[in-house]
Amino acid sequence: MTSVPAQTAEDPEPTPPAPVAPGGESAAGKAEESTTDGGESPTGDGGDDSTGGGGERPTGDGGAGTSFPSRRAVAVGIVAAVLLAGAGFGAYAMAGDVPRGTRVLGLELGGKSRTEAEQALRDHVAGLAARPVRIRLDGRAVTLRAADLALRLAVDQTVGKAMRGGVRFAGHRDVAPIVELDGTKLERALRRLVLAGRITMRKPGIRFDRLAPEPSYPAPGLDLDPGRAADAVRLAWPVGAVADVPLVPRTPVTTRAEVDVLVATLAKPAVSAPVTVTAGGSSFRLTPASIARGLVFRSDDAGRLSAAIDGARLHAAAAPQFATVETQPRQAAISTGGGRPRVVASTAGRLIDLDRLGAALLPVLSRPAPRQVAGVLVTGPPATSDAELARLGIKEQVSTFTTYFTGGRGSPRSQNIITIARAVDGAIVRPGETFSLNGHTGDRDYATGYRDAPVIVDGKLEPGVAGGASQFTTTLFNAAYYAGLEDVEHKPHSFYFSRYPAVIESTIFYPTLDLKFKNTTPYGILIDTSTTGRSVTVSMWSTKVYDSVKTVYGPRRNRTSPPTVYRPAGPECLTSSGLPGFTQDAWRVIRKDGREIAREKFTWRYDPEPRFICGEEP
Repeated sequence: MTSVPAQTAEDPEPTPPAPVAPGGESAAGKAEESTTDGGESPTGDGGDDSTGGGGERPTGDGGAGTSFPSRRAVAVGIVAAVLLAGAGFGAYAMAGDVPRGTRVLGLELGGKSRTEAEQALRDHVAGLAARPVRIRLDGRAVTLRAADLALRLAVDQTVGKAMRGGVRFAGHRDVAPIVELDGTKLERALRRLVLAGRITMRKPGIRFDRLAPEPSYPAPGLDLDPGRAADAVRLAWPVGAVADVPLVPRTPVTTRAEVDVLVATLAKPAVSAPVTVTAGGSSFRLTPASIARGLVFRSDDAGRLSAAIDGARLHAAAAPQFATVETQPRQAAISTGGGRPRVVASTAGRLIDLDRLGAALLPVLSRPAPRQVAGVLVTGPPATSDAELARLGIKEQVSTFTTYFTGGRGSPRSQNIITIARAVDGAIVRPGETFSLNGHTGDRDYATGYRDAPVIVDGKLEPGVAGGASQFTTTLFNAAYYAGLEDVEHKPHSFYFSRYPAVIESTIFYPTLDLKFKNTTPYGILIDTSTTGRSVTVSMWSTKVYDSVKTVYGPRRNRTSPPTVYRPAGPECLTSSGLPGFTQDAWRVIRKDGREIAREKFTWRYDPEPRFICGEEP
């Protein structure tokens, strides 16, 4: 806006000469005469400046006697003051990067620089990550953890959004925060929590029964709306509200007719003949059975069915055929032979690029025989390099523990102990990692080499697959315990067995009971296992952190005698002589740099093991 300089009494605007009227009088004088009552001068004396004659000198507007230049100066001054005040208020309103009156979650950010606003908002929401995510899912109250959904308030983006607002001279503008989350994790969590049978929308699908494609046809019904659920959580969580996530009616995108078209044009032709793969000057054939394993039909959230090649499944189904052209990489490992750990060097391999193979294979599956695709061999680096293992600082034995068993190597129980020990041998736990025995071995079933042997089921000894795994679990727990590692999860047996140390022992049952410990040292941990015909040993190799780790026991108390229980005779009944029950405390005492740094208490109550007799009670 262009400013106009104010005029003052000291600098009046020049008055132009008055025009001369006919007859020689000025227009001004004539005008004055026209205001009198008889032609006399209004001053009463022929026009001098005195106020005699009883009349006042006219001011031109009937008001007080202020001159015209002075009145103009006052008016201009008022305008100037208003302009200066407006400019000052504008400067106030525009101060900082964030406009005045801007709030986020009730926090005033107006007038702050971007850096100041980000820090202020970061401090304001510092405790937000610990706030539970409360959801009304299909009418039921459920709670999730923000960390499990990668849920966070994006401070920098929120402040950037706040900066884009216009100037406000009054009131406030509330800016909604920008919240990020992993929609896939949220959907998975919600689907696990929805009551069985409530989701009635049926997505389409096609699976193979050997070489026969079997379609699953779509049907409308209730389902989650993942996008709506994510939006509800983003709005509710920052303000501590409950996100309402109802089930909504949905109809799958792919129709029944379209499923039939996929079966006829792709699924059936795909398994009608083999496909030859050429790579590195050699070739092999993918059989129809391998193709059926690798060809998958997936339906997305909207019920849209599409086909893809699952490279991992295809490779597993045709592993012998792939092996004719591939060279597997050898992982770096640590050998403890000779009593001193050393890194065994890794070597790279040559593997078929499964992503590129899948992209080339899918289009040819709808064609008739003969069919052929080109595979590309790429360097397959080992998952663990020599340098990475060397940096872990695995150089000495930091703990070892042995337990003993009977029956020799040939008994089912002994075989189970040997099998699980082999599965864990050589495992490496990196700094900060948590080792899970169930996670490492998976389900211990017949398919993975385990046999039936005595296990405790509902307080009774019965034959069960992988019986004896608890002995290895106890041995591993003690090795971790005496290495000073953090106990994350373990559960002692309900009955006391003299072959184990009281309290400091652990059972296991897949998937409900697990053994977990965390490597809280700055070095890697190598788990080394070995067995004989009567013992199992677990040693931990790393860099020694503690001077010593010892156990101090309290006395046994609350002793109880075993009852006698008669059970029906049969293969599931195992006799036992019974053991007393008791409660005991044990303290793990850790010393470092010549002083005690930790004393951790472990307490367990053992039930009395009944004296089981197979047969009718007399």
